[in-house]
Amino acid sequence: MILYTDNSTDRYQLKEWERNALEKFEVKLTDKAKPFPCIPATIGFSKKQLRYGFADDPREPASIEQVAKMLKEFTHHSRTFGNYTSLIVFYKTPKDLRDSYKVEQFEQLFWQQLARLSEIDEVKWPEDIPKDPYNPIWEFCFHGEQYFMYCATPAHENRQSRHFDCMLLAITPRWVLQEFSKKESYARRIKSQVRKRLGKYDSSPIHPDLNRYGAEDNFEWKQYFLRDDDTTISKCPFHRFLGIAKKT
Repeated sequence: MILYTDNSTDRYQLKEWERNALEKFEVKLTDKAKPFPCIPATIGFSKKQLRYGFADDPREPASIEQVAKMLKEFTHHSRTFGNYTSLIVFYKTPKDLRDSYKVEQFEQLFWQQLARLSEIDEVKWPEDIPKDPYNPIWEFCFHGEQYFMYCATPAHENRQSRHFDCMLLAITPRWVLQEFSKKESYARRIKSQVRKRLGKYDSSPIHPDLNRYGAEDNFEWKQYFLRDDDTTISKCPFHRFLGIAKKT
């Protein structure tokens, strides 16, 4: 499984939809008139530390195996990519999926993907990370590594920070976020700028679920998939979908 860089020579190997997705992602992260809110992501892009992968339609079982292989490879090599690395996964999103699925339906697809990824994980869940998503230090884990998950979809309109033309995952290792937070004054300044950018980027107010990992009132799973308004799914779907995955 190849993890692509943003090197132009790599693009000749891509299918048309894959090349289009990569080019639109580049436009989004380099827009000077409307800067993308997540400053660490723009730094990772500019430093060529991001890695990219492409998966089938998220409704298709094959997409799970593809993402699992990419994430396994990324887990093995991520520390050699740089301190601002993330894995960006673009899903093939046919017109019928783009046009008919609402935000809440993409939300279900997202949690199904995570549950099924966990189901086929070859490594046990880390002992120091609780399995209860209502514990403040719970986080999605794969191949023994903690990951912050971000999902963007074509259905998001008001929250443009979560909009992309195809379904997209940005998967960031916890160690990257820990490295970023080591310089406390710098991290505080960047986080403040991120919130200011969010206020301008989205027509929806900053979502109330955005919080700090480990804080007593924080549930990390709530930040993975933000809806287009300020509502939140009532219960974490991860274990519910995981139970379904085990039965199928």
